[in-house]
Amino acid sequence: MVFWCSVMRPIMDRRHRICFARRVSTSGYRDVMPLASWREKAAAHRARAEKHTAAARKRRARGLPHPVLDFLFQYYPFPFSLLENWHPAAGEALEWPLPSLPEGFSDGCYLLENGCLALDPRKLPEKARQRMRWTLELLEATRERVPNFACHGLHEWAMVYRGREIRHEKTLRLRLPQAEIDALVESRAICCSHHDAFRFFAPEARPLNRLQPDIHSRHRHEQPACLHANMDLYKWAAKSMPWTGSELLLDCFELAVDLRALDMRASPYDLTEWGYAPVPIETAAGRAVYENEQRRLAEAAAPLRQRLITGLRGNIWQDGFHGGA
Repeated sequence: MVFWCSVMRPIMDRRHRICFARRVSTSGYRDVMPLASWREKAAAHRARAEKHTAAARKRRARGLPHPVLDFLFQYYPFPFSLLENWHPAAGEALEWPLPSLPEGFSDGCYLLENGCLALDPRKLPEKARQRMRWTLELLEATRERVPNFACHGLHEWAMVYRGREIRHEKTLRLRLPQAEIDALVESRAICCSHHDAFRFFAPEARPLNRLQPDIHSRHRHEQPACLHANMDLYKWAAKSMPWTGSELLLDCFELAVDLRALDMRASPYDLTEWGYAPVPIETAAGRAVYENEQRRLAEAAAPLRQRLITGLRGNIWQDGFHGGA
């Protein structure tokens, strides 16, 4: 079956950038997803997302936060529905026979024409386009930087250095005496490159970090082995919705769950009651385990980062021109 629609389709310009060109009175998208198929895909996506959101909703209602799983919903305060509701990525077209858009699909993002529904990047507001360009530049800079697998998760230790403020003391206890935590922080080289981790360091620990990252130097410091930089792929995908698509968003979220688990297992907190065995980075054996896990997760993050880069490029560039200043 061929669906006739004059919507935006992805092409490549002479400089190999993804852009969008309007096709009028042609078959438009070569493949249009039938109504039954994309509704089935949306239902499967919701079921997958609710494996995370349904339990989180119950914990929130009971006031019982999970120190690993709920961090992602607190630190990245996006609504549960953002994960649950399915959207295609730009360049994908859907069959839709009705004159009004489906529930959850905004005419500020979508073009509905001749029974064909698709995201229309020409509708992307300039402010959002500028934010996406900033994100794209950060992701590309991170991708090109040499990964550092020698940080060993010391940022969580630096946050509780000297014990003046224990961030998670309401839900977790420390697994080592404060004196041993302080001694490790003072004896190991700290090289945290992530601004959002570094800003939570105890004041006394900040001068011990080899780098002094801030919000203005992210493009110069973030690197592809960093747990928090890879967790942030979920944030950047969420901030780019619906333009980059729900499948990528959920892939990034599920990787962030694994990253956060390693982050906390390597911390000075005791999570055994929550079912997480420690990765004791205070020992050589523990640091080796951490590095192996960090490498595995960085390898999983790399293709997600590239998919996000490709998706952002496909929305920023349209009609052969670069949007914005």
